[in-house]
Amino acid sequence: MKGARSLPVSLVAEKLWWEATMEQQGPSGCPCAAKTASFQDAVRMLNTLQTNASYLEQAKRRRGDPPKQLEAMELFLARSGLQVEDLDQLNIIHVTGTKGKGSTCAFTEHILRNYGLKTGFFSSPHLVQVRERIRINGQPISRELFTKHFWRLYHQLEKTKDGSCVSMPSYFRFLTLMAFHVFLQEKVDLAVVEVGIGGAYDCTNIVRKPVVCGVTSLGLDHTSLLGDTVEKIAWQKGGIF
Repeated sequence: MKGARSLPVSLVAEKLWWEATMEQQGPSGCPCAAKTASFQDAVRMLNTLQTNASYLEQAKRRRGDPPKQLEAMELFLARSGLQVEDLDQLNIIHVTGTKGKGSTCAFTEHILRNYGLKTGFFSSPHLVQVRERIRINGQPISRELFTKHFWRLYHQLEKTKDGSCVSMPSYFRFLTLMAFHVFLQEKVDLAVVEVGIGGAYDCTNIVRKPVVCGVTSLGLDHTSLLGDTVEKIAWQKGGIF
């Protein structure tokens, strides 16, 4: 509403983090009196990290040095308690493209699941609930599992922040990190991972050894980030190989 006042995002995030911490500790400050922070608390906190629109605007401003985006993602991964080498365990199928990449991922996951494999599936955007982005055996992870992994990752990143780095990754980066943690913890046989934007410098591209890479049909998309010709966009998409 025009003229309405609201708290800065950083203050909202700090408030939610404090409330969640108090819920975890209980009124006496003792962990044994803990109440689990709710799924809705997790979603509200996640929403403070960044909107997709603001992420795109930020990415446009930084496109002069895109490799730094991957370096930042690797740093977030390390702060979360994982190394890039740990992702080799996931047998990742990495898929990009302009049109049809989500459908291709869904078909691939469904086929492999029907062969008896335990599958992980990371995609975007979601339709109804954010849990849809991270799936195990075709089903969105439960509210309980989402809540557990969200707060575990959030508190780990809070604990490892210092003055030389941004304390929290953006919305999509956070969910990408969380998906990797969920898939490793749940011991999936393979993980189908859909690229967010482009490929070469997308945050999902910290994977070193995908077992398969796929590229669906190409066209002009996100030209301010990826380039204004199909050739430039093809170079970006091909960066996942």
